Amino acid sequence: MCPFCTHAETKVTDKRDVGRISRRRRECLKCGKRFSTHERIELSEMKVIKKSGEKELFDRSKIIFGIKKACEKRPVDDETIEKMVNMIEQKIRKKGMIVKSNQIGEMISKELKKIDNVSYIRFASVYRDFADISDFRKELRELKK
Repeated sequence: MCPFCTHAETKVTDKRDVGRISRRRRECLKCGKRFSTHERIELSEMKVIKKSGEKELFDRSKIIFGIKKACEKRPVDDETIEKMVNMIEQKIRKKGMIVKSNQIGEMISKELKKIDNVSYIRFASVYRDFADISDFRKELRELKK
């Protein structure tokens, strides 16, 4: 459906596959405006074991939210975040249908460390539950190595 005029019929003018996501460039057959859609293949449901031992369904949006919060007002664009989340999700699927939340947190930390140290420190301070400034100092010393 066209997001501009809500006409139901569109045609695909270009398609690109990136991993498990298909980006389609579409054109409305009524108003002629162009827009993009992104389609992602959904696989069987994965479960996450939380710190409390409770199991819950894997929720990709939680990873996106955590990364975006850490990268807020930093030079990290949405495309970079999307690629990072896709890669993390792919790694989780390779581990099996059940994964521990701390494993997900470590994967996110590792990827953030590669792209932006400030975002990494922000994420690590929440994920690792820094108690005081000494925890920040310790992590900063590790980054300098």
